[in-house]
Amino acid sequence: MHPESELLKEREKKIGHLAKEKGINLYGGRFMPCEPVKNVRDNFEAGKHVRVAGRLMTKRLHGKSIFADLKDGSGRIQVYAKQDIVGDGEFDLFEKLDMGDIVGIEGELFQSRTGEQTIKIEKFQLLSKIVQILPEKWHGLKDIELCYRKRYLDLIMNDETRETFRLRSKIIRAIRSFLNERGFMEVETPMMQPIPGGAKAEPFKTHHRALHRDLYLRVAPELYLKRLLVGGFDKVYELNRNFRNEGISVRHNPEFTMLELYQSFADLRDMMDITEEMVCSLARECFGKEEIKRGDDTISLGRPWKRLGFYEALKEKTDVEWRKADVRKEAERLGIKLEANYTEPDILNEVFDEKVQTALKEPTFITDYPVSMSPLCKAKPNDKELADRFELFIGHMELANAFTELNDPAEQRKRFTEQRQKLGEAKEIDEDFLHALEYAMPPAGGLGIGIDRLVMLLVNKHSIRDVILFPQLRAEHEE
Repeated sequence: MHPESELLKEREKKIGHLAKEKGINLYGGRFMPCEPVKNVRDNFEAGKHVRVAGRLMTKRLHGKSIFADLKDGSGRIQVYAKQDIVGDGEFDLFEKLDMGDIVGIEGELFQSRTGEQTIKIEKFQLLSKIVQILPEKWHGLKDIELCYRKRYLDLIMNDETRETFRLRSKIIRAIRSFLNERGFMEVETPMMQPIPGGAKAEPFKTHHRALHRDLYLRVAPELYLKRLLVGGFDKVYELNRNFRNEGISVRHNPEFTMLELYQSFADLRDMMDITEEMVCSLARECFGKEEIKRGDDTISLGRPWKRLGFYEALKEKTDVEWRKADVRKEAERLGIKLEANYTEPDILNEVFDEKVQTALKEPTFITDYPVSMSPLCKAKPNDKELADRFELFIGHMELANAFTELNDPAEQRKRFTEQRQKLGEAKEIDEDFLHALEYAMPPAGGLGIGIDRLVMLLVNKHSIRDVILFPQLRAEHEE
């Protein structure tokens, strides 16, 4: 028999003994008031009476006394049970508690002989009995796949994981605060849409029985947010989920969190300013400085960030004038693998990803993309073949995309029609959005930032699964 199976059998016997023979309630009720362990530690005062609740993580028996570690959502503290204080029966119960049991404790603060902040237990209550076996203390939970599948176990055992998601929450709060202070209004737009947005992104499809129609989980909220600019809201943002029925990788999850914001009477330059200010503000607020770690490298976020044209960047790395070249021929000469159905924008993207993106470590705005790659973006006034657009790269990773938004309804219809001709009849044109543009959308700048990737960058993680609490995974039998 596997050792863990034997341990589980022993655990089940103990649970039966405590519940049936001892009459102990294994799943207690309310334990209030109690305070976070961090507050107890930060305001430590010997002799002070405290109430805390959390999970037992270690236990060390010393004759008629026991030392243990108690951990809650804010931290951990040592607790001390002495037989002649809690009584024989309670001491016997405390001795039988397992690593992972959740208990409530009342007691007095003191410092142990080693100087450790400790709670001397006067009373305790078993609040929830663990049935399973936690991983061994010193090795913790190291199986990465198991960490993703059983995130609750990862959070119990790995303090670094808990800290990652605390920081994620802090970053998102700071983003909202940054935008709210600058007069942006947070809004919510439909998650289920009758016409899927996005260019080539494949949506998830569902069916609404009462409406007798198919709907799609949104690829992006963009066209709804622009309708709000038409309606007179000048600064709007949405921080929410998007869904794309595409592959999974270290940088892609089928559901992901995006920030999209739009500002009337602004353009690409304003979006650059907001992006620089926001990312630098997040680094200062969360880490106290305008620099971040990426692997073993340190990346400075000091402004202004580098600006580099798309074709300029490609020429710098390939020595090819791509605006004049046969792009398929040149890409194949460079050894880029291409599908037969790739269009010119697809090929340029592949070349950029392989030859340019891998070199973009410091914050860099890549600007002046071909209009053919940017159907919702205004063309540059001095070059109608180039879009007034940027993508932001930091640490070899794309983080943001921004436009000077196209607000000419006739030109937008032309772009949508051309896009549909390339992608096929299944790509439906959003006639209501075009109708909204005919009521006049003010000139505007728009910005989208991938929040999962931004968190990856700021907390120095290299897989999107490390910053999403419950990432999508293949079924276990497919592993």
